[in-house]
Amino acid sequence: MSTLTTSAPDTDAAQLRIGPHTVAPPVVLAPMAGITNAPFRTLCREFSGGKGLFVSEMITTRALVERNEKTMQLIHFDATETPRSIQLYGVDPVTVGKAVRMIAEEDLADHIDLNFGCPVPKVTRKGGGSALPYKRHLLRAIVREAVTGAGGLPVTMKMRKGIDDDHLTFLDAGRIAVEEGVTAIALHGRTTAQHYGGTADWDAIARLKGHVPEIPVLGNGDIWSAEDALRMVRETGCDGVVVGRGCLGRPWLFADLVAAFEGRTDAYARPTLREVADVMVRHATLLGEWIGDEARGVVDFRKHVAWYLKGFAVGSEMRKQLAITSSLEALRAGLDELDLDQPWPAGADGPRGRTSGNNRVVLPDGWLKDPYDCAGVGEEAELDTSGG
Repeated sequence: MSTLTTSAPDTDAAQLRIGPHTVAPPVVLAPMAGITNAPFRTLCREFSGGKGLFVSEMITTRALVERNEKTMQLIHFDATETPRSIQLYGVDPVTVGKAVRMIAEEDLADHIDLNFGCPVPKVTRKGGGSALPYKRHLLRAIVREAVTGAGGLPVTMKMRKGIDDDHLTFLDAGRIAVEEGVTAIALHGRTTAQHYGGTADWDAIARLKGHVPEIPVLGNGDIWSAEDALRMVRETGCDGVVVGRGCLGRPWLFADLVAAFEGRTDAYARPTLREVADVMVRHATLLGEWIGDEARGVVDFRKHVAWYLKGFAVGSEMRKQLAITSSLEALRAGLDELDLDQPWPAGADGPRGRTSGNNRVVLPDGWLKDPYDCAGVGEEAELDTSGG
């Protein structure tokens, strides 16, 4: 890819310990529903040279225990993926425990991450995701069941600051995680109410790091470039970074992150549109192979088109045409009609993906009355399909 030389970052090469696994540099791909499937993880891992940790989509514990066909496909890992990392969502300690024991006993993964950060209504209205840490006893019960059931597998958790500014939970949740044997914590510096709007609160990441010095703390939120990742580590003292929306349509960001954390003066990736187009076709191809149907793979790829083309001079009609293709041949032909010699556009490294904020938080009735009472939350609150 075309490159732009940068000055050496003022950080030493770093690494992160997740149980028996060394993650060097300390860079993690955030689980994103419908995005971080095996094909996308393959692309990111290829650009990183196999360095970092790449987590699956969010998997619902009930669907896993019931061996839902879609869910069993989502937990498929490429033979080259190591460590294999699964993120689980659940609100019932018993079901979470069953799912974790299933993973451990059947050797389905090498690392388990617990989702306490998802802000979407279909999750929070069940008391799950970022709503759950408000119920301290329930959080402790779920984490305890997961750690116990995991045997020798490391268990980590990802969370947000809290439900809103009046109901912050991250410090209490961090302490519970330490006491129950969690290996590391990732904090997205936003509340549920913020969704993906506003600015991530990196000061909260620094506060959590000071509050739970016993285990690694990873920072998440507003990492759009390798420089952002280095700045987060410097400003917060966190032990690593979790990258989500910043890599949408830009899997080569992981090459930049590796170079930055290793302190090299190597050039960062600045692909031409021709190089981006090649990655787009490969991404769609991998999806088709994974799904087992080329057309379905290309259809699934459609949501990525705008992210890949962000900043490039591509007319609205052509963007629409590329976003409705249903074959690799049509996708390649459409891309070939573009001015593929365009250089990487200025400003294309900025925010991408969802940016909505100030959303009303949807919670179970009476959820905020008592931060400890979890009566009425049980297995029936589990989602029956994965995603979110």
